[in-house]
Amino acid sequence: MPDESAPSGLSNKIDKKRKRQADESAASKQDAAPPSADAPSKKKKKAKKNKKEQPEQDVNRKDGVDESIGKMDGRLLADHFAQKAKKLDKELSAVELSDLSVPDSAFLDASSFTSPRSLDQLPTFLKSFSPKGVDLSKSAKEPGTPHTLVVTAAGLRAADTVRALRSFQNKESIVGKLFAKHIKLDEAKQFLQRAQMGIGVGTPTRVSDLIESGTLKVDDLQRIVIDGSYIDQKQRGIFDMKDTHLPLLRLLTRPELRECYGKSKKLQIVVF
Repeated sequence: MPDESAPSGLSNKIDKKRKRQADESAASKQDAAPPSADAPSKKKKKAKKNKKEQPEQDVNRKDGVDESIGKMDGRLLADHFAQKAKKLDKELSAVELSDLSVPDSAFLDASSFTSPRSLDQLPTFLKSFSPKGVDLSKSAKEPGTPHTLVVTAAGLRAADTVRALRSFQNKESIVGKLFAKHIKLDEAKQFLQRAQMGIGVGTPTRVSDLIESGTLKVDDLQRIVIDGSYIDQKQRGIFDMKDTHLPLLRLLTRPELRECYGKSKKLQIVVF
C-alpha cells in the first residue's frame, strides 16, 4: 500500500523553503534601503562633532598680526603677561608668578601707533617711541653695549627683523644678531667683544645667556622692544608658547633690568 504521507511531507518542505527565501529577500531589500531624511548619517554626525571641537577664529588675528596686542596699555600688558604665564605653566606657585611679574610702570604705552604692525613699519615705530632728537643709528663706544634690544620668538623671525632694521646700520654702529640660528654661543660672545652695536635683535634665551656671560652689557640700554603682535602660520605669537613666553619673562625680570624700570624711566619695555 503506498505511503500517503510522502507527498504531504514533501509539500511542507517546499512551503518552508519558499517562506525562508521570501524572508531573506525582504531583509535584503530593507538593508539596501537609503537612510531616512530624519536620521542623520554617521558621517554627518562626525563632521558636526569635528566642527564643534575646532576653536573659533580670533577676529583680531589676521595676516600674521595679532591686532589686540597693539591696543593694550601698560596695565593691560602686565596683566596679559601674567595670565599667559599662569596658562602656560599651571604648576607655578604664587611666589614664582610674583617673581616673573613685570610692573605696569615698565611699559611704554604704544597703543597710539595706528599703522599695521608689520616688519616694514618697525623702523617708523621705533622712531615714533624714541625721545625727540635721538639718533637710533648711533652706538656707545664700548663694544656690546646697545641702546635698544628687539626680542622675537624665533631665529628666523629675528633674521627677518635684522634685515628690516638695516636703515639704522652704518660703519660705526651695526644691528647685532643675538639669536641661535646658525650662530653658536661662543661666536656670539666673540662678536659682542669687538662690535659696536646700537641695536641688537635676538631671542629670549640667547639674549639672557649673553647678558649672563657679561658680553652683552645693559648699562646704556634704554628700551626693550618685544615683537609681540607677530603670529606664525600656526597662529602662535611670542606670548602663546611656553618655550618663548617664560624665557621672555625671566629676561625682563632679571635684577639688572628690573631695577631700571619705574619712576626713573631709564629703561622701558615697548611692545610692537
